[in-house]
Amino acid sequence: MVALDIKYKTILDNIMSTVQLSEELKTYLDTEEDDDYKALVTKYEGSIHELYTQVADESPLQLVAFEKYLLNDQFEGLYLPKALGYAVLRGRVNAQVKYHRPQDHFAEILTYIINSSNFEQVKLRVGQSIQIGFALSSDIWITNLISSVTNKRVKTFLESQKSMNFREVKLRNTALVKYRKQFQSLNFATAKFPNTTSELLVEAGTLKDFLIFRGLSQHSNDQILSQLNEFLANPEFRESEDFYELCLISGLFFDLDQTGELSLKTALTAIRNNQPKDSDKAFVLLNQLSERVGGLSIDSEKRLSKVITKDSPDKVSNYFTMQDKVLTHGYVSQEASSAIRDYYYQNEGLSEENEAVRKSILSKLGVFITNLPVTEYQEYFEINKVFAEYMDIFSNQKFNQDLKTFSLSYVKKCLKFYKDKRSREYQDIKKFVKSTFLDYGFMTDKQLVELFKTKRKPKAA
Repeated sequence: MVALDIKYKTILDNIMSTVQLSEELKTYLDTEEDDDYKALVTKYEGSIHELYTQVADESPLQLVAFEKYLLNDQFEGLYLPKALGYAVLRGRVNAQVKYHRPQDHFAEILTYIINSSNFEQVKLRVGQSIQIGFALSSDIWITNLISSVTNKRVKTFLESQKSMNFREVKLRNTALVKYRKQFQSLNFATAKFPNTTSELLVEAGTLKDFLIFRGLSQHSNDQILSQLNEFLANPEFRESEDFYELCLISGLFFDLDQTGELSLKTALTAIRNNQPKDSDKAFVLLNQLSERVGGLSIDSEKRLSKVITKDSPDKVSNYFTMQDKVLTHGYVSQEASSAIRDYYYQNEGLSEENEAVRKSILSKLGVFITNLPVTEYQEYFEINKVFAEYMDIFSNQKFNQDLKTFSLSYVKKCLKFYKDKRSREYQDIKKFVKSTFLDYGFMTDKQLVELFKTKRKPKAA
């Protein structure tokens, strides 16, 4: 956990003082009515959330310290329901939809809430968070937490949050998905950079999630880079596969400074030199990352290639030497397709490195099609020449099917836009699609007839 900066503490202290001097708090303390506490929440939680959002953007590694700072009676329990939800959702879950490890921060916030003087008011806003947190935790963990409570009324409340509906994995997962949607517009991602190999073993999963999120988002990462640089420079981690993956994530998604680039290049070179027989591991990890983020962008590939040394006669050097030609000339060029063909035929068809090539090209084609306006459908006709060339090079059914999915989605958008079947645009699209989809094996004659068939509306009863 990174300590909370003094500038954030000062703002929080000012909010706390304002709350303590407010008429809303005075009224609530006099009446102890729920509506008067809601008035306090309405007026002052917005200020806390505004600052939280700023910290999440600028200094995300300080978020846990921020939430701990709110565990002060002077804040009157404000913003703790959201903080509890953040703690619940940060925990990584396994295939059984259970936490990989106990969530101490969730327990810390919950323990504070149930012991606070505002418990009766705050509990009205945390029931669902506790239910989901309990559902994802082990029975032993829950039992130990509740056993530590001495207040019978509070203990009864906590017992009531253990829902039998979440005993089944499928129901537990459904509940978690619905709960996440309530927080999908909020940024509360944070992580800890490990200092030892034992810490890396524990923190790696959360750190991967965090770095991918930050790398793909529009948030500022200036406050992360110093710790990321220090992490990448630690030679003790180089035998860890998790570290290898974290290096690739850093290379793909972060614009590192000169120090970071040197540390990353040194680490990646050392890993390759020390594990020459495991060169396939790089492609396995790249393919997994590509799947996870829905394809690697051109910018990501350029970043990673920049920190890969290419003077060793190994698979990694060969791959990125080929990639440099593709990135330099553009994937639609003859130079790029020739470089890919030469490289691709040197490897086994279903090898990890060939899968990486297919994923790389598919990602580029998918981005082009997805972002192509329907009014520029002639560009789609042109890009099909590139489709044909890469389909010939790869001779891979999955690549063809994925390309079909992108193409069919675009064609349907065009048909939805050009509704007049007598229009030149509609007829151009129909003629082209009927010919090429059949040639590529994307669809049968019968399926093509159905695609362009007018859907009749059912007659009114």
